[in-house]
Amino acid sequence: MLEDRWLRAVADLDNLRKRIARDAERIRAEERSKVTAEWLPILDNLELALSHAVRGDGGADAVLEGVRAVRDQAVTLLNKLGYPRHDETGVPFDPARHEAATTVERADADPGTVVEVLRPGYGDGERQLRPAVVAVAKKGE
Repeated sequence: MLEDRWLRAVADLDNLRKRIARDAERIRAEERSKVTAEWLPILDNLELALSHAVRGDGGADAVLEGVRAVRDQAVTLLNKLGYPRHDETGVPFDPARHEAATTVERADADPGTVVEVLRPGYGDGERQLRPAVVAVAKKGE
């Protein structure tokens, strides 16, 4: 009798473990679908800009403006998803948010200040996708 209850409890625990694994995978798949669907309008607009470039509609300025608009749309989506863009200059270098690619002598900036962003960073703290790659001011010699 006790052994039957123990076997039933072990089976129930195994079933629970399998159900939780299935539910977790289903939730991950749903979230991937939602995020992917958010990117589709950006992809559509990028393809539209490329088709205008191929046809030559409106000249290079119109295509450039279209590509900028698509980039802005992508940045807005990343921000909405919790990954804000970081491309600030004039701020102190922070190794948690920045990756120094180079240092430059700049009389108009304090040493240790970000003077140029070579590649923007996205996200904050624990949710950082990547740090900003920057050039940092150093003292002149």
